[in-house]
Amino acid sequence: MSPEIITLEEFMASDYESYEYVKGQLVPMPSPTMEHGFISSNTVTLLNSYVRQHQLGVVFTAETTFQIGESGRKPDVAFVSQERLPDNRRQASPIPPDLAVEVVSPSDTVYSVQDKAFEYLDAGTKMVWIVEPVSKTVTVYRSRDDIKILTRNQTLTGEDVVEGFSCSVAEIFE
Repeated sequence: MSPEIITLEEFMASDYESYEYVKGQLVPMPSPTMEHGFISSNTVTLLNSYVRQHQLGVVFTAETTFQIGESGRKPDVAFVSQERLPDNRRQASPIPPDLAVEVVSPSDTVYSVQDKAFEYLDAGTKMVWIVEPVSKTVTVYRSRDDIKILTRNQTLTGEDVVEGFSCSVAEIFE
């Protein structure tokens, strides 16, 4: 499928696999590397196990589209709390996730990753985790002024977004 001009509404109503909708355009998503898939899978497993056990909401994988302001984004991992889950789940999510997780790919730039984190926050996402495979760090964004970098020996928590969740940063990469 070649990039074409469509509206956000058309994108959200369709199944544009391997594309996001950003600033009025279809943007192809590169195929993830094995490392990217492994880290995403670990994150989904850790989060989903905790979220299901405590009935906090739903964890979504990268195939799920969320409306993020005027964009349609597919975070690598996302969490939506039970009380915010839309009734109709047979469509793309009309709301941003409470937590968005992005695993940095070799094709990503620092600018594009930070821009995406701020886009999520501006749309109402409460927390963003940017997972960096090379440095094995997780950058936690709560706002444009509340940004923390966690290293392998530190603990990543869900704070008040996925309340009670915690794991070592190292677990995401193992």
